[in-house]
Amino acid sequence: MKAVTITEGNEIEVKQRQAPQVSVGEVLVKVHAAGMNNADVMQKMGGYPAPVDAPADIPGLEFAGEVVEVGPQTERFSVGAHVMGLVSGGAQAEIIAVNERFLMPMPDALSWQEAGSFPEAFITAHDALVTKGNLRPGERVLITGAAGAVGVAAVQIAKLIGAEVVASVRNSNTREKTKEIGADKAIAPDEMEKYGPYDLIIELIGAADFAANIDALSYGGRIVCIGFMSGAQAQVDISKLAFKQAAVYGSSLRKRPKEDKAKAIRVVEKEVLPFVKKGKVTVPIHAAYLLDNGKQAYEEYNQKGKFGQIVLVNE
Repeated sequence: MKAVTITEGNEIEVKQRQAPQVSVGEVLVKVHAAGMNNADVMQKMGGYPAPVDAPADIPGLEFAGEVVEVGPQTERFSVGAHVMGLVSGGAQAEIIAVNERFLMPMPDALSWQEAGSFPEAFITAHDALVTKGNLRPGERVLITGAAGAVGVAAVQIAKLIGAEVVASVRNSNTREKTKEIGADKAIAPDEMEKYGPYDLIIELIGAADFAANIDALSYGGRIVCIGFMSGAQAQVDISKLAFKQAAVYGSSLRKRPKEDKAKAIRVVEKEVLPFVKKGKVTVPIHAAYLLDNGKQAYEEYNQKGKFGQIVLVNE
């Protein structure tokens, strides 16, 4: 099979690799589309090694495809089923073997490209907003980096919950697009305090915003940290957290225990997929590349002005 491969020089090449075999509880999926995420780029740069249960040099955390073989002791999906999956790595390939606990059915409302870009972004967003952040109807939530895949998902899920959504976007050209998918306000990062205070802040950028996040937080507010592209170390006044009775949480799916990851998938399947089927949730695609053009896709990923996901597709 062909797969995106990270070389020893931290470059991207598409190479022929040995196809995986199914084991107990697993199914073999022909991948039609696989989304790209910050974790893939960080892994390419050498800053985010794959867990031991994933290929060390084949990135990709999410995919959509067709089940072509089932292993022993599988009970949920059969050959021919269209599925979406969340894995620790290896999705940017033609074939993947995955335990069926980490799959969900693919709604007919989504294209292959959209489905391949759904799992990581929407599960991450739902986990941050609901499981960690305990967002309630009527609360005000700030989502930084709201034009990226997780940000786009978070804006829509927060609106489904009934929150007031403020989307922080650095690129002025994409702010209006966040309002089109549900944001009540779309602002520049340096305006966050002007539109606060916030009951919940979803931090997708990293350390650059963290001190300002605390200043913009309401009494009893919460911050959920997900992204670190602007750095992971911040100097802050922790007394402000104490005086505001505030809480800070971290959220990461990739290295989470398998049972916790499976639970996160099931919750999204139950609480978000019904809205996808009704057409109330969209998965914007910034660009699609053939798997053979994986190197070009990674070069495009770092360009400014993206709205939504970059996805790799197999013909």
